[in-house]
Amino acid sequence: MPETTRARILQLARTRYVGFNDCHLCEKLCELEGFSLGRETLRRLLRSAGIGSPRKRRAPRHRQRRLPRAREGEMLLLDASLHPWLEDRGPELTLLGFLDDATRKVPVAEFFLTEDARGYFRLLRRLLRRYGVPLSFYGDRHSVFVRNDEHWSVDEQLCGKRQPTQFGRALLQLGVTYIAANSPQAKGRIERLWGTFQDRLSSELRLACATDLDAANQVLRRFLPDYNRRFGRAPREAAKAWRPAPKNLERICCFLHERSVSNDNVVQWDGRHFQIPPQPKRFSFAGAKVNLYESLEGKVAIYYGDTKLHHSGG
Repeated sequence: MPETTRARILQLARTRYVGFNDCHLCEKLCELEGFSLGRETLRRLLRSAGIGSPRKRRAPRHRQRRLPRAREGEMLLLDASLHPWLEDRGPELTLLGFLDDATRKVPVAEFFLTEDARGYFRLLRRLLRRYGVPLSFYGDRHSVFVRNDEHWSVDEQLCGKRQPTQFGRALLQLGVTYIAANSPQAKGRIERLWGTFQDRLSSELRLACATDLDAANQVLRRFLPDYNRRFGRAPREAAKAWRPAPKNLERICCFLHERSVSNDNVVQWDGRHFQIPPQPKRFSFAGAKVNLYESLEGKVAIYYGDTKLHHSGG
């Protein structure tokens, strides 16, 4: 390279294009300044002249794959996959699923129209009925699982602790620990699961000519046992970590709202009014704090402690 060319490039790098990264600078020199050189040639020229890259790179760190949990039910990974599962044959669907960390099996999964708390509650209820209560869940920082808003209520400020989400409250009732991942790389196992599903399950849906939500879930129900048989593995320990599920799942896998009873023994919620009938042990509940439980099917039950005051269909 002629010395005049070298000098001109270095002058431009120190003046007009100061702060440009190597690749960006190379593009500008070729497109706007009429030079013809490669990025690696430019990089060697800049470094030899003492011009470092403006991009600060972190020193490489040693990474080690996390050892899977030893027992089935010790930790479940949960996540959603938004993917054109039906391609151009039907609506856009989201697949929600749980992955057992010890066995690599998928105990429950289901297609939904969107990723929301109601879908995760449906999977949780099915998991509890079939297997029991796991020790922990591992997932991302989605607003279904953790509070991401900046709002603190007066009660939260007074006690110095934020109330959990609806799903987080259910896990607390079950005694399940929720571990929130701090990066997408930390969820590598369930991300690889989605990669396999997007390959194999999409082909199965195409083969079955599935065009809607119900048809997709029918294919999924046939697909899961075969997937678990092919890709599951034996855990390091034979003992299982599942715990017995409580009987009152309708008051756990639901949406809980605290309300105050008005003077005429009416509870208001979501634009609806619920009249509390006379109770044998208490004449009036005016001013009392009650819990309103909305089931996944839309039914409403009102409790004062463990006493059921009202129940209505969806």
